[in-house]
Amino acid sequence: MDMMSGSSGQSEVSGLYHERQRLELCAVHALNNVLQERLFTQEAADEICKRLAPDARWNPHRSFLGTGNYDVNVIMAALQSVGLVAIWWDKRRPLEQLSLEGVLGFIVNVPSNVSLGFLSLPMRRRHWIAVRQLDGTYYNLDSKLKAPVPIGGEAELRLFLQEVLSQGPCELLLVVPHEAEEAGSWLSTIK
Repeated sequence: MDMMSGSSGQSEVSGLYHERQRLELCAVHALNNVLQERLFTQEAADEICKRLAPDARWNPHRSFLGTGNYDVNVIMAALQSVGLVAIWWDKRRPLEQLSLEGVLGFIVNVPSNVSLGFLSLPMRRRHWIAVRQLDGTYYNLDSKLKAPVPIGGEAELRLFLQEVLSQGPCELLLVVPHEAEEAGSWLSTIK
C-alpha cells in the first residue's frame, strides 16, 4: 500500500470528493475528504487553533511556520462544529468489535516519510488520511494519492485498518454523528 504519492489540487473520481496535498494541510484535506465537501480551509483551521489556545504566543495546535500540521484537537473541534464526533479507537480492541453501521468515515494518523523532491530524509512526520464509503465500497482518500484508491467492502476495510495500525505509531479516529456516540452504536458486543 503506497500512501505517499501525490501533489496539490483536488479531484473527483467515481463521484468522490478528493483533495490533494498542499503544504502541511493534511488535517484539513482529511476533514474535507471524509465529509466529502470543502467545509474547512486553512483559515478556518487557524481560527480553531486560536480558540483552542487564545493566549498562546506559539500555538501548540499547528506548525509555528503557518503551514498547517494541525493536531488532533483541531480535527475534533472541526468535527464538533458540524455536529460530528471523533472517537479514538482503542487499538487493544479487535477490529471485529467495530460496528461500521453508525460510522460516517475514518481519519487515521500515520507516520510519513519526509522528502525534499526526490531525496528522502531520515526522519518521519505525522500524516492524516481519510477513509470513507461510497456505494458499498470503502476508499482510501489520502491527500498524497493522485486519486481515491478503492479498499473494498467491510472485510477488506478491516484488513486495511489492521495493516495501517500495524505500521507503528498510528491512531484511528471514527467519525460518527453525535447520536451514534451517545448510543455507543459504533461498538459491537462481539468479543
